[in-house]
Amino acid sequence: MRSLYDTDFYAWTQKQAELLQMQQWSSLDLPNLIEEIESLGKQQRRELRNRLSVLIGHLLKWQYQPEQRSRSWLATIRVQRREVLQLLQENPSLKPYLQEALQQAFETGRDLAVSETNLPYKTFPSECSYSLEQILSDRFYPGESSSLTEES
Repeated sequence: MRSLYDTDFYAWTQKQAELLQMQQWSSLDLPNLIEEIESLGKQQRRELRNRLSVLIGHLLKWQYQPEQRSRSWLATIRVQRREVLQLLQENPSLKPYLQEALQQAFETGRDLAVSETNLPYKTFPSECSYSLEQILSDRFYPGESSSLTEES
C-alpha cells in the first residue's frame, strides 16, 4: 500500500475509501491515512489565513490608497468576506482559531498591501487596527461610508 501512496495518490485515496466502505480495517494504510486526515484540517486553517490575508490586504489598500479604489478591489473584498464566512459556517470549530489567524493574516495582508501599492511599510499600522467584526462586516469599508460602496 505504501508504494501506491507514493506513486499514485489518487488511486491510493480510492483504495482507502473502498477499504473503509467494506470495513476492512486491517488492510487500511493507517499511518498515511492519519497523516492525510490531519493534513486536511491544517488545509482548512491555511485557507482561512489566506482568505483573511487577501481581505485585510485589500482593506488596507482601500483605506490608504483611496484614489485607486476600484470595482475590482470592492469585488475582492466582498468575495473574500463571503468565502471566510462560508468556511467558518462549514467548519465552526475554526472559530476559536480566528484571533490567531487574524494576527498571522494581518502580517501577510500588510505585505500584500505594500507590494501592490508601492507605499512604504511605515504607511500601514504595525498591528491590525480593524476588529474581526469589522473585517467580516459587509458594511465596513475603511475611510468610506457603506452607502457609497453599495451603489458601486
